[in-house]
Amino acid sequence: MATHEEPAPQSTAVPAVDELKLENLSLNQSSASLSSDRASSHRLSGSSQKNDQADEPLKRDASLPSAQPQAQPPAAWPPATPMTRPAMPNGYPAGPASYRPAPPQGYYNMPPPPGPNYYYPTAQMTPRPQYAPSPQMGYSQPGPPPGTPMMRPPPGTPMMMGYGQPQPPPALDNAYMPDSSVLAASQAGRRTPSSQFPPPSMENLQRFRAEAMQSNDPRAMLDLVKYMMLVMPVVLANTEKDPKKHRKIKETMYAEAQRIAKKLANNGVGKTGYGDAQFYLADCYGSGKLGLAIDADKAFSLYLQGSKQSHPGCTYRVAVCYEVGAGTKKDNGHAIQFYRKAANLGDVRAMHKLSMILLRGTLGQQRNPREGMSWLERAAGLVDEDYPQPLHDLGVAFEKEGVPSVIPDPNYARDLFTTAAQYGYAPSQFKLGLAYENGFLNCPIDPRRSIAWYSKAAEQGDLEAELALSGWYLTGADGILQQNDSEAYLWARKAADRGYAKAEYAVGYYTETGVGVKPNLDEARRWYMRSAAQNNRRAMQRLTELKKHGGMQQRRKHTRDPQGRPNEKDSDCTIM
Repeated sequence: MATHEEPAPQSTAVPAVDELKLENLSLNQSSASLSSDRASSHRLSGSSQKNDQADEPLKRDASLPSAQPQAQPPAAWPPATPMTRPAMPNGYPAGPASYRPAPPQGYYNMPPPPGPNYYYPTAQMTPRPQYAPSPQMGYSQPGPPPGTPMMRPPPGTPMMMGYGQPQPPPALDNAYMPDSSVLAASQAGRRTPSSQFPPPSMENLQRFRAEAMQSNDPRAMLDLVKYMMLVMPVVLANTEKDPKKHRKIKETMYAEAQRIAKKLANNGVGKTGYGDAQFYLADCYGSGKLGLAIDADKAFSLYLQGSKQSHPGCTYRVAVCYEVGAGTKKDNGHAIQFYRKAANLGDVRAMHKLSMILLRGTLGQQRNPREGMSWLERAAGLVDEDYPQPLHDLGVAFEKEGVPSVIPDPNYARDLFTTAAQYGYAPSQFKLGLAYENGFLNCPIDPRRSIAWYSKAAEQGDLEAELALSGWYLTGADGILQQNDSEAYLWARKAADRGYAKAEYAVGYYTETGVGVKPNLDEARRWYMRSAAQNNRRAMQRLTELKKHGGMQQRRKHTRDPQGRPNEKDSDCTIM
């Protein structure tokens, strides 16, 4: 048996992963996603009621995205208000309240409003594509330019390796559910934020420093520290040829920034310190920014000081520190106490974390679905581009049965996934791809949309989406995506290399049957064993068959029915 791994064929460059910002000191590890079999729930009246109260059907919060039901809801359920999405003045379709369509022409290239005497370099405006109205729905839609591929590949990386190219989207792709169309998928993700600071330069730094010193405002002084960190790379780039000057400038700027930040954190406002400065400085101690050595004890101390002033972010970080034992001893009781305090102060991450604790019964708490879903819905109403996860978890809650007092609502779940996907949340993008591939969530089967949303999630390194794309390349999509064994193998291999059990089984199957790679039974057995070590049922079954018979299985057809659904009778594509 071969003991070494045969090198995989070289694929295109791995897409850049646009992951959510991780909390320092492993603080974000406590915010896990609500799994498909996990409990979920609805907004409650009286979230603090005791567990022994009778469970009653819950009604969803009207302030959150609502669905347009396709079937008559139960009598106990109030009819949902249809969502109205009037066309916007800029020609884009208006989505739900949290959907942010592209702004007017040249918006992202325009400099921020200039302050006094700041220097702003002129930016070349980029013409915006023109949109034509759709007669079917009254929404606006783009006319695709000739040769535009359906799937947006990773930046600088073609999705395919010189084989067939996906076809352009149909002219009336947004004739139904326009918020999850191919166009919406291409626009999903984070927009370039407008900076609150002037362009980084020494000239602007001198003016910024003078204004901050003159104002003596703690917020302005903290902004000065942040702006100095933006200017530093620009200044240091011009002194790389002079190491001595380079080091001196770096040390001087770090020293000034540390001095200001520490002064604000210790006695910026009276004797209690400035809460935002305490959070910023603690964050720097946790990550080693601002030229500081990582020190969990100092970070925890600063977070605790900020929490005493009811700073929401500091209070949440204190809770996480108690949960994971960063800078202090683990203490689940104190963690719950500070999670509740931070949630009551309006911190969205604390609301989300508290809801997960109450739904799962972790950290020594009794399960309380009613209160847990009350916090989850509150968190979902406060999401933004930096933290859309509560929307996804609330969608999982309404996707199917499993939580007491919660009536499943696939239409509402679909709208929640759509909103989170538009924010760029990869698991929600995968959910939409899955829905359009299999007809889930009352979505029609639409291979074009399925591939588009899978591609968006795969660009961010979502393992399930990478394997799903492998399945589409294995079968192809008539008139949309050309069948390609090499791409099928490479997408599965990419997920398998990161330990995804289903992908490891798929690579074993590909290697055994020669899909995109030379057949090699020993190599296939090794992949099966890796997958079986994670309790993958199909991998264990195949290993048992190999032990009894020992022969290589023959590749069969990999097809889909006319609607795009995998054809189980003559296909092995169901390995996905």
